[in-house]
Amino acid sequence: MSDAHRWRSELLGEPLRLDLPQGELEVFRRGQGPPLVFAHGWLANANLWRAVVDRLAGEFTCFALDLPFGAHRLPLRADADLSAAGCGELIADALDALALDDVTLVGNDSGGAYSQIALSRRPDRVARLVLTSCETPYDEFPPVPFDGLPAAARDPQTLRTLLAALEDPEVRRLPAAFGLLVKHPLDPRASDAYALPCLRDPDVLRDTAKVMAGASTAAVRSAAETLVESWTRPALLVWSAQDPVFPLAHARRYAASLPDAELVEIDDSYSFTPEDQPAALAAAISRA
Repeated sequence: MSDAHRWRSELLGEPLRLDLPQGELEVFRRGQGPPLVFAHGWLANANLWRAVVDRLAGEFTCFALDLPFGAHRLPLRADADLSAAGCGELIADALDALALDDVTLVGNDSGGAYSQIALSRRPDRVARLVLTSCETPYDEFPPVPFDGLPAAARDPQTLRTLLAALEDPEVRRLPAAFGLLVKHPLDPRASDAYALPCLRDPDVLRDTAKVMAGASTAAVRSAAETLVESWTRPALLVWSAQDPVFPLAHARRYAASLPDAELVEIDDSYSFTPEDQPAALAAAISRA
């Protein structure tokens, strides 16, 4: 069987392995300068950030996490807590293992939801939060049309049956798959690396099912309430103006609620802003 599902772009830099309480976590490091840590969402991996990292590595040290959200290469321990709170703790534990301070934490899609949870619980290592097209306190987690995944994920084999259609690249372009997340065609290597890992490795599927079954709107709203009340450091919301999943109006409302937040709109993109408009996203992160 092909190893296409294990591909990682050379643009991400050097692969590292972190020994965390939940198991081994892969992270990619490239560049020099202040630290940026990137968190992707479900059915994506560090590849999501490859073109953003390539643009920022000249002035920042970029760490792209390969989180256990369905497209990872290293399964965690079978007893790892992958509830919504547990995924937030995982990101915070990664920052601890990397021994980073004054971090800019960048989250996209459900990686943004988990980044808010991480920050609300353990904020000390983070100097700035960047959210791009993700859950806000005014969104459901997960949003439509992905709101059926948590129920399916209660049984890993049911989830696998549901996701099996992603074997077909044409199916991946449909709205119920990646069609509402990516406006422009994905690199076929990235598409395979996102869609296939949980169909190839039963332990990756196990992690994926735990993550999806543990999704919690309440956890995101609670985290956001904490940030609105107590997070006084800068926040940057970089949003796709045409995003069909995460409404721009919600981002405006959230930015207005946070103590020190700026909203930047990006055109010609859907939720996977790092795929559709990496140059504009990198420029926004660099300017702020």
